[in-house]
Amino acid sequence: MRAPGYGGLVTSRAVDDLGDEVPLPGPVRRVVSLVPSITEALATDVPERLVGATDWCTHPADLDVTRVRGTKNPDLAALRALEPDLVVANQEENRALDVRRLRDAGVPVWVTSIETVPQAIASLARLYDEALGLPEPGWLVRARASWDGPPPAPRGRVVVPIWRDPWMVVGPRTYTGDLLRRLGWANAYDDGPDRYPAIDLADLDPAAVDLVLLPDEPYVFTADDGPEAFPDITTRLVSGRLLTWYGPAMVEAHDVLSG
Repeated sequence: MRAPGYGGLVTSRAVDDLGDEVPLPGPVRRVVSLVPSITEALATDVPERLVGATDWCTHPADLDVTRVRGTKNPDLAALRALEPDLVVANQEENRALDVRRLRDAGVPVWVTSIETVPQAIASLARLYDEALGLPEPGWLVRARASWDGPPPAPRGRVVVPIWRDPWMVVGPRTYTGDLLRRLGWANAYDDGPDRYPAIDLADLDPAAVDLVLLPDEPYVFTADDGPEAFPDITTRLVSGRLLTWYGPAMVEAHDVLSG
């Protein structure tokens, strides 16, 4: 059986994080990643298999693959031209419409769904084992060991802005919120329906917040752009990669942010 638009014979079928069946050739040799953190993982472990990535895939710095535009607006024609055996996507970062169009064109797409640290570890383990036929990489072994310990003592309440004008923050049911919780921090905006709510800084009570973490993505907060908005709260600039990227960054995130 040969599916149009991709170059291998279907030899097996696996199920991705959303429960969708993904036809796979054996073995998967050409991968396009639409998820920056997973791009970093694949470039670390199997660079010879990675043939395409988004413009937002910035790690490793010397990544040399064909770019297929952004996570929300991938160039599907350019992606299909790479004849991938598998495209890796994420439910939050990539549009369901693009996943459907690729699958309709015969391109196998594996969609990850991650909102917690344990989900990240389990999802990446399944991707490597069931989709790519790879042993568990060393960084994943170390990440599991680092994040599997008992929760630390409470450290206080934290706010994590991700944008300004309007101000938006990390809310409930997010990987970032779960990661911080496992480091002892309580997300001040862990309630409500929106995962990334817009807020009015006038409503923020400085006495109820112990720390504001200002990441460098998606909005690039800097020493001159962000801390001045929180004059009565301790602020800390931090790599957005450590807060939001699952993959090799999970090991570094635990080492850096637990201090």
